[in-house]
Amino acid sequence: MLAAVIRSCLYRAVQVFQQIWFLPGWLPLAQHVRHGSKAVTRHRKPMHILRQKLMAVTEYIPPVRVIPPGAYESQTKQAQEQDTAFTLLLKKNLKNLFQESKMIAVAQNNASTAEDMMILKNRLYKHGINVKFFPNQVTLSFLKGSIYSNMAPLFIGPTVLFVSKEPKVSEMLKTLRSSPQMTLLGACIDNTLLSVEGIVNYSKLPTMTVVQGQLLSGLMMLTSHTSSMLQHHPAHLSALLQQHIKQQSPDSSMEAGPAAEKAT
Repeated sequence: MLAAVIRSCLYRAVQVFQQIWFLPGWLPLAQHVRHGSKAVTRHRKPMHILRQKLMAVTEYIPPVRVIPPGAYESQTKQAQEQDTAFTLLLKKNLKNLFQESKMIAVAQNNASTAEDMMILKNRLYKHGINVKFFPNQVTLSFLKGSIYSNMAPLFIGPTVLFVSKEPKVSEMLKTLRSSPQMTLLGACIDNTLLSVEGIVNYSKLPTMTVVQGQLLSGLMMLTSHTSSMLQHHPAHLSALLQQHIKQQSPDSSMEAGPAAEKAT
């Protein structure tokens, strides 16, 4: 009987304790916290001096491959031998180009596309100007032993040649205004090296036909003036001739001297 009463009391106490333990927002006074172990950090120890010496002595050094001089031909020499005939052909074309053209302008190509280059070629071809491309190495080797050696500093970087049999500077400048990718560096016009400023000044000069017309009009004016003088009255003409003779004779100068002294 007593055992049953004790069992019931214990059961009731356990129920009360469970209700108190699981209340929301309540924590027990004592909690069991498990602490983790510290991380082990093993620092690399410096190598002993004797071990360092041993490693340096026993380090593998591969042997240098000894190639006797002349056993293998250099790639640059092979390329030069292969391109010799092509280089001579380019030099020959350059020589003919400089002999046949009176205007050779050098421009720098600043990353222009293929479409822009095609449009520029068509615009220049309408005025009789051709666009030529030559490697700078070939061009410099050609200019070195020619009368155009002063043009060598112009060939730096990607360059383009504008050539024509007759100097058409104004047409070339007008066409290049619509192509900002092309920067004009200089030109050789009638065997004369010109800068960009000189090219602009040359474009402002009148054409040969205009100069010939001005000269012809001046000569015709002189002849017409002479014919008009000859058509005047003979007395007037004879007076003019006598006055001219007096001015050319030495006696007139001697007479002019005393007359000047009397006037003073």
